[in-house]
Amino acid sequence: MLVGVPREIKNHESRVGLTPQSVRELAARGHTVLVERDAGAGIAATDGEYRSAGTAVVDTAEEVFARAELIVKVKEPQQAERRKLRAGQVLFAYLHLAPDPEQAKDLVASGAIAIAYETVTSEKGGLPLLAPMSEVAGRMSVQVAAHFLERPQGGRGVLMSGATGIAPASVTVLGAGIVGSNAAMVAAGMGAEVAVLDPSLEQLRRLVARLGARVRTKVLTPEAVGEAVRGADAVIGAALIPGALAPRLVTRAMLATLREGAVLVDVSIDQGGCFETSRPTTHAAPTYVVDGIVHYCVANMPGAVPRTSTYALNNATLPFVLALADQGWRSALQRDRHLRNGLNICRGRVTNREVAEALGGALGMERSDPDAAIA
Repeated sequence: MLVGVPREIKNHESRVGLTPQSVRELAARGHTVLVERDAGAGIAATDGEYRSAGTAVVDTAEEVFARAELIVKVKEPQQAERRKLRAGQVLFAYLHLAPDPEQAKDLVASGAIAIAYETVTSEKGGLPLLAPMSEVAGRMSVQVAAHFLERPQGGRGVLMSGATGIAPASVTVLGAGIVGSNAAMVAAGMGAEVAVLDPSLEQLRRLVARLGARVRTKVLTPEAVGEAVRGADAVIGAALIPGALAPRLVTRAMLATLREGAVLVDVSIDQGGCFETSRPTTHAAPTYVVDGIVHYCVANMPGAVPRTSTYALNNATLPFVLALADQGWRSALQRDRHLRNGLNICRGRVTNREVAEALGGALGMERSDPDAAIA
């Protein structure tokens, strides 16, 4: 199969779909890989390294999209990239379609087969291709909150750990999944006072078993959120419903109960955000202020640490890329129900239930059965 890797063009996105090591695996199996010039610059992977791995480096994204049967990316295709997709071409990337009707419309119109990393499942019930970036984003979220709590960044001027005789920062984490548990771990490690809320007692038990008395846990209810947010220095939004819009947990009215200069970090922003006042931001302009509260809602947080993120992501995605290339997309999806769960749009039809429910009105179409769409 001819596999294409374009350079990412989203704002401050320096990750790359395939590392030279992943390219070498594909080449060893007889596949041809086209990589756009300088696609790996953000992870310090040179064009020479890609050539040594057995790939062809081409000058433009146009050539990659025009020739490749399978496009492997990191972030969702931007509008200029969506225009380059063609019917029957396979796209494998993070898509996050539920809050993005324009992207969904374009992918439907393209006739491409769009497989989303974030809805591929596993035997254990997890999301194996979302997990590595959730881990990175969860750990980054507290690092980000600590930075923007500094007074020169618009924050309250609070140190996460406090100081001798001075109380540490109060951090509330909404969600105890991979993002939330990693955020809680880092916040507790920095010496903050940490409260974690989740609707699942089992998730909370796992977190307590891991971190012990360093965190306080509560079952997530609207009342509990209101109590936990009140007076917090930082709130980390880590709520997720796979494929669907994130639940709105913090209302604008609740902002009045936070301390002025507190920081909200919405890691759920890719799926629409879990704060009522959230809107996507970029690494170039990462924050804005609403009612005296600093909001950080960067939709590609792991892009700030592209080397770590790319290699962590490739560890998870490569087996699926190899399956798509070795078997062809139709056979690979038919053989692996977990990869099939990643199918969001197939040749003009929406195949993911949560995406269809979120965008049914905007797209004017109902969900199609994935098996029928594949066949």
